[in-house]
Amino acid sequence: MALKVGDTAPDFEMMNQDKTKIKLSDYRGKKVMLLFYPMDFSPVCTKEHCAFGPQLGAIAPDGRTIVFGVSTDSPFCHAAFKAQYKIPYDLLADTTRKVSKAYELFMGDEPYNCSKRGTVVIDPNGKIAYWHEQPTPEARSVDELAAAAR
Repeated sequence: MALKVGDTAPDFEMMNQDKTKIKLSDYRGKKVMLLFYPMDFSPVCTKEHCAFGPQLGAIAPDGRTIVFGVSTDSPFCHAAFKAQYKIPYDLLADTTRKVSKAYELFMGDEPYNCSKRGTVVIDPNGKIAYWHEQPTPEARSVDELAAAAR
């Protein structure tokens, strides 16, 4: 069954780059933006995160939108990626691929076995307010994310 706007967002618990567990349901009452992406340090993903960080205020201007990057990389890889590029939001490690699959943003097994590029916005009540899959080789724009957060 396909996810659609208005559906309850699948709950999850993943580790961030600091190996702290992050649970979606702990953010009820806030808007959450999930930025699914294929791989840390890949060219398009690096370009995106380098653009998103300095423009986070444009993406989440109300201060109530929590932004998370989500990929299938490990917390250790996320820590290095976040530190090198000064990414100001947590990066969540979907090492089991369950979250990418639950949100229908998994690229499949071989040869990639990683998340697709997609954006999901979850409203304060835990419902999907926006879901968009971006073609994997194309970077998302800050303007696109700001519009999705509104």
